[in-house]
Amino acid sequence: MQYLAGYPQDVQDKVAALLAAGKLGAVLDKRYPLANQQLKNDRGLYQCAMELKQRYLKKSSPLSKVVFDDKISLKHQALGLHTYASRIQGSKLKAKNEIRIASKLKQLPEPLVRMVLVHELAHLKEKEHNKAFYQLCQHMEPDYFQLEFDLRLYLTLLEN
Repeated sequence: MQYLAGYPQDVQDKVAALLAAGKLGAVLDKRYPLANQQLKNDRGLYQCAMELKQRYLKKSSPLSKVVFDDKISLKHQALGLHTYASRIQGSKLKAKNEIRIASKLKQLPEPLVRMVLVHELAHLKEKEHNKAFYQLCQHMEPDYFQLEFDLRLYLTLLEN
């Protein structure tokens, strides 16, 4: 239960009990029905990212790419990556922001993938995981903390 390591022991015990009884999947399926999945491909992910960026982060740096990436491993607790690449072209310095989301998240319900996207977009403005970062995440996605917990539950379920 590595994804729940930071939570209180009573929460971990409840999740372990649901997992042992085989009920965790049913609880999550009831909360997040898989109907109407828009974020199954790179195009849908990019469109969602651009809508969120336009709505909440208009003045932030532009995004050049938003894709699902097969090379991101969930074992290292990386769900997504925000990269910033600078390149010299002649006498100019060009910068590109890219967001890469682990491909394994394609199978998860859309709100959970969207939460990871919100997290990575917040890094455009706030580089560190500090109070301002999480306030921005919550501003873009009011249920951010519940979605993050539920994502951890899904990852725990997938691990077992």
